[in-house]
Amino acid sequence: MTNKIRMGALLGPVPNGAAPNFLVEQAKTYVAEGFNSLWAAQSMGRGFMWTDPFVTMTIAATVSQDVEVGSAIVQIPLYHPGDFAHRVVSLHQLLGDRLILGLGAGSTGADFDLVGRDSETRFSMFTESVAALRAAYESGSDANKALSPWPHMTTPPKLFFGTWGKGVERAVQEFDGWIASGHYRSVEELEASAVRYHAAGGGRAIVSTLMIDGDTDLGEFREKLARFAEAGFNDAVVLIQPGGPAPDVVRKLTD
Repeated sequence: MTNKIRMGALLGPVPNGAAPNFLVEQAKTYVAEGFNSLWAAQSMGRGFMWTDPFVTMTIAATVSQDVEVGSAIVQIPLYHPGDFAHRVVSLHQLLGDRLILGLGAGSTGADFDLVGRDSETRFSMFTESVAALRAAYESGSDANKALSPWPHMTTPPKLFFGTWGKGVERAVQEFDGWIASGHYRSVEELEASAVRYHAAGGGRAIVSTLMIDGDTDLGEFREKLARFAEAGFNDAVVLIQPGGPAPDVVRKLTD
């Protein structure tokens, strides 16, 4: 592999009937096997349950003192801007520089329906919430609404834009990095977007939600990881589904 790619793992989903400490033990296993980062996804109204991403990231924060913890991604228009900023600041207190906050505008109307939000306004809400989050760190308040983070917390955590299409350039201009979903896009599409991202001056790039199950050809998957690395992706985040290969086998695909 020309460029070494770091490997992260999405935590969850929790199987029906699993023990209450399932996510804790899953996170411990991934850390023990050498995964570089632990991640939370967000899905709310799609007929299957994922644990709240802030709960998942809090669990991940407690099982290690060195791996990065991130969201891939949080749909921030689902939150009131002040509530979202408070959640982020609280999590940042726990994780410090280990936190990578992957942010997106969302795409599935069912998630918005569940919390009574209008999905048609998601892009303007996304911009408003990002501005409110940054204001909370810079001044401690937004439009005279005080959040008052601790005095030493003046800089937001690393903010990565989860996006596609024309948003790739916006990730370069306004954010610390880019997260691309590998679930619905082909390798060729991801490679082409990575070229655009780096041509525009982009930094760290993460490809996420790479699904692995019991039918996955791991030789082909290793080749896919090599192509991502060659295209300029720094991290690959896998989702090992129930019945899939053991975490140690998957992690060694980047060796």
